[in-house]
Amino acid sequence: MTPSTDTPPLELLRDGPSDAVWTLVLAHGAGLAMDAPFMTAIAERVADEGIEVVRFDFPYMRVQRATGRRRAPNAPRILLETWWEVIAALGDPSRLVIGGKSMGGRVATAVADEAGAGGLVVLGYPFDPPGGKSGPRTGHLANLRTPMLVCQGERDRFGGREAVAGYDLAQTIAFHWVPDGDHSFVPRKRSGHTLDENLDGAAEAVVRFIEGLPSG
Repeated sequence: MTPSTDTPPLELLRDGPSDAVWTLVLAHGAGLAMDAPFMTAIAERVADEGIEVVRFDFPYMRVQRATGRRRAPNAPRILLETWWEVIAALGDPSRLVIGGKSMGGRVATAVADEAGAGGLVVLGYPFDPPGGKSGPRTGHLANLRTPMLVCQGERDRFGGREAVAGYDLAQTIAFHWVPDGDHSFVPRKRSGHTLDENLDGAAEAVVRFIEGLPSG
């Protein structure tokens, strides 16, 4: 398949009221699509609180969905271009809170300031991938202007609570720490926490963050 001729077109999956003040736009992580259980769980919980939620697939995931064959993520340029396409399709960026799971959220942080997005929400930021040799990917986050919420598992192998405490991050970035959560917010059984509780808590934090943003 070639991107220009055989990649299925962009489709937007919507939850919640279309006339909401805010629209939360979520991109998926590297391995799972926009309708993966994690993505659906967060989207439905946030939408139930009166915020519109829009999800989309990057081009490689659309091809994977169409062919049934696993694909590697697109080059960074394509991922960035897709975010710009989505923002253009949704209209006024100042009423959009953009972000997503892991990779999808990280790419959103690279366009948010220039796009004029109202906010950012990242669910499991991939600060420092396990086995990586280049160190934490936080350089651009030191000067981020867009208000940002990171929902991060306390045990996330891509950046847990102890590791993140040492990063140089902008004052615009706030955290919700998911109790005993891993990169997908799953806690250990012995922790006394459950995945449903962690998803509820993350969604509640997202709603509070969005409702606290200046509108209009």
